[in-house]
Amino acid sequence: MQLPNPLYEGKLIRRYKRFFAEVELIDGAIITAHTPNTGSMLQCAVPGHQVLVSQNSDPRRKLRYTLELIRVRDHWVDTHTQRTNRVVEEGLRNDWIEELSGGVVTPEFRYGDSRLDFQVDFGSGIALVEVKNVTLTDGSTTALFPDAVTTRGQKHLRELHAARNAGYRSVIFFLVQRGEAETFSPADAIDPAYGRLLREVAAAGVEVLVYKSVVSKESNRVGERIPAILS
Repeated sequence: MQLPNPLYEGKLIRRYKRFFAEVELIDGAIITAHTPNTGSMLQCAVPGHQVLVSQNSDPRRKLRYTLELIRVRDHWVDTHTQRTNRVVEEGLRNDWIEELSGGVVTPEFRYGDSRLDFQVDFGSGIALVEVKNVTLTDGSTTALFPDAVTTRGQKHLRELHAARNAGYRSVIFFLVQRGEAETFSPADAIDPAYGRLLREVAAAGVEVLVYKSVVSKESNRVGERIPAILS
């Protein structure tokens, strides 16, 4: 998926009030950028980190700039959670995700009290897919989710479990934005309830798929699968 063009380089001064980032551009100008991420952005929203922002000239917007990428440990990290599903959708439609290839993709499927991200119809059966954006690591090469307690994420796992019991193929799909990641695990120290529930639903037949993204200044696309370590 192509990123906005052009992108403007700067340095993060601070993130505040959840959806705002103060950035110093390379020409010295201080701007406020919208931050499309409801998580803690732990390890990413660090003052001094290099960032890339886009600019929008729509006069109806309160903020002209949007925070797009953050440089962490020599890798660009896409913290724009509103883009995550579009990256995965591109991967699904182009059969880049082997385990879910060959189906008809429909975004947003109402199941129970949740709206799951994708339905993939293979003719012989249907897979329901919920996508999560992963930007945290253990400080080394293991990606972790979540970066804050997520009752909504727990609800999605329960819905996937219910769908599995109803005969659907159910998939929790983690898109890892950290280029150094080699494995994935639940962030038990942050949300132990989520970790316990993820293990429970996986044992009950919900599939756990983890893929890394390939992020550059120009694009973000689905890359290789990495193992999920749940034990």
